[in-house]
Amino acid sequence: MGSNANLLRSFSRVEPQSLSFVIFTGCFLISMALLAVSAGSFVSFPSLSSWLSSHAASPVPGAHENFNPHFPGKPFESWRVKPHPRKGDLAALSRVTEMSVGYLSNNEDVPKCDIKSSVPAIIFATGGYMGNFFHETTDLIIPLYITSHKFNGEVQFLISDMLPWWLTKYKLLLKKLSHYEIIDFNRDPLVRCYPRVIVGISFHRDMSIDPARSGGVTMFDFGQFIRSTYSLKRERAIKLGANQDKKPRLLIIARKRTRRFTNVDEIARMAEWEGFEPVVAEIKENQSLVEFARIVNSCDAMLGVHGAGLTNLIFLPTSAVVIQVVPLGGLETFCWTDYGVPTLEMKMRYLQYSISITESSLIDRYGITNPVVTNPKVVLDQKDGWRNWTSIYFFNQDVKLDVGRFSSVLVHARELLHQ
Repeated sequence: MGSNANLLRSFSRVEPQSLSFVIFTGCFLISMALLAVSAGSFVSFPSLSSWLSSHAASPVPGAHENFNPHFPGKPFESWRVKPHPRKGDLAALSRVTEMSVGYLSNNEDVPKCDIKSSVPAIIFATGGYMGNFFHETTDLIIPLYITSHKFNGEVQFLISDMLPWWLTKYKLLLKKLSHYEIIDFNRDPLVRCYPRVIVGISFHRDMSIDPARSGGVTMFDFGQFIRSTYSLKRERAIKLGANQDKKPRLLIIARKRTRRFTNVDEIARMAEWEGFEPVVAEIKENQSLVEFARIVNSCDAMLGVHGAGLTNLIFLPTSAVVIQVVPLGGLETFCWTDYGVPTLEMKMRYLQYSISITESSLIDRYGITNPVVTNPKVVLDQKDGWRNWTSIYFFNQDVKLDVGRFSSVLVHARELLHQ
């Protein structure tokens, strides 16, 4: 590949069937010096220092290796990519614009740069499952932090499928990661030139960072970054002592939708009896993220049902206690992976409580002896099993905590706050 090789990119909505080679083989190095980007039908890249696909989504060994692509018998001409971490999820990727990238052999085909930048650029998409705080965090915010933090703000973001409300919601965070204007990749008419471009953002695991792949950066570092970004005052949760009268604050995540506690008032009274100051809250539609983050950060422990606001744990102080309630459905592994592991990685304490059959609202609909209640695996084994399983256990189940059975969990939580 010559040093004067060029790169071409266009847009299409075709599913990326030919993408697997590039994505599953990770990142590679092209020895060039300058990149030009534009939002027209075709975009030329006069020079490029490096390309990074979203390799973290791939389980293929050696995905981090640098390589030069080679197709026997003909030169490598083009490939297609959707710059979003959730590879293989067609529902998420259907909301992400595909980019076709290829090499041009003739410099005469390359347009002149309108703007030359001295800082690198990162191209990513805000499509997928935006509007869901868990996916906003695990699919975009954490991967963007992994990919961009090393530049200390000296990097520019070019965003495809840009959502204005998303920019407003994460304005503070984006300004912390980049000191430069954000470019709407699909509408920008200019040819922009960069010394280096990273296409896609690095995803490791849901709600998690692998230090071995991030240059030593951890979820604990991410937590400190979040507290700094939103000016959250509390770095550590309360440490209870023998002669301390102050009560630790317990945030109870309340919801009006599915997977909600149906006896919040009873839970709050029980928490107060066990020595906590209960704080019942859920982020409202007109409430800013900063405002709710401060409520979370003011607490020493948090209680919520799986997938019902627990992503807000990123705002808690270090050494806080996260209590996850596991509804029916055989969700224990999901719960541990999605929230248990990240909690410990952020140097907090974690408790997991699996409800009994009588604590699920499903008994009112199906009866206490129905296999849907007693053996969730039966649902998975049926036709359209996954779809029915998520419908029943994720979207049509609420929880009425047995406060007598659950009280020992809060006793344990207080013990952890003594340590």
